[in-house]
Amino acid sequence: MSDLSSSNLSRVLHARFDEILAAWVSQQVAATRRASIAESDVRAQCGELLDAMRKALGGPGRDDIQTPAWGGVRELLQRVSFSRAQQGFSPSETATFILSLKRPLFEAVRADSGNNAEALADATWAVTELLDQLALISMEAYMRTREELIARQQQDMLELSTPVVKLWEGVLALPMIGTLDSSRTQVVMENLLQRIVETGSDVAILDITGVPTVDTLTAQHLIKTVTAARLMGAECIISGIRPQIAQTIVHLGVDLGDVVTKATLADAFKVALARSGLAVTRMKSAQGPMGSTSPSAR
Repeated sequence: MSDLSSSNLSRVLHARFDEILAAWVSQQVAATRRASIAESDVRAQCGELLDAMRKALGGPGRDDIQTPAWGGVRELLQRVSFSRAQQGFSPSETATFILSLKRPLFEAVRADSGNNAEALADATWAVTELLDQLALISMEAYMRTREELIARQQQDMLELSTPVVKLWEGVLALPMIGTLDSSRTQVVMENLLQRIVETGSDVAILDITGVPTVDTLTAQHLIKTVTAARLMGAECIISGIRPQIAQTIVHLGVDLGDVVTKATLADAFKVALARSGLAVTRMKSAQGPMGSTSPSAR
């Protein structure tokens, strides 16, 4: 954008500020039909940004939006994009915030240019170039915010998908569901070790019933978790070894060492209780409605 174009746009914004703002707000209200953002907020955002643009166009470095003169405009756009990304606006809805300013500015420069076709063409190109660049800044801020939100949600899901459950005094269980990759293994290990310290447990059951496949890398992750637990003074039992998983482990030549493995979580729990000096028995005196007896641990 040339210095002359910047000067003309600055003059138009000063002379027709209220007119441009009213037209822009009207378009924003028509395009934004969300209960999450009020009309007063839209008006405030538009007015603040338009005023910042007016100041930037009237100061030094006005022909380059990367200069300090445009710092306030860039900051405002980033703030608006950040809030809209958090409110669930789509990329196109977010970009429309700045792109919808084109029509009001076009009409303003056309009214200001009169019959001077060359001045109108220059002003129109200046408006297009400026708002397209600002829209790119807006979209970059939006995408960065969405990436941060997605990364935070993925971390939350990792933590929620690796709960450490206390089954009995001294016995923990860690049911795992889904693929076990490096990042998830780290979360699994941290959660398990923390719970071992908190509860003083001697046995931890790693249940992989919900893990769809076990390859060499998955087995290595399991072994690392078992080794870390042993260093904390707890022995691990791996449960959920289905026939196909057993065949895969044998086929891959994976050595699980002296780690105890069981087909089901119930079988692993029996072993864990036995290591704790407990056993599961049936109480003959606890008759159910159909004459069944209830199991208990002692």
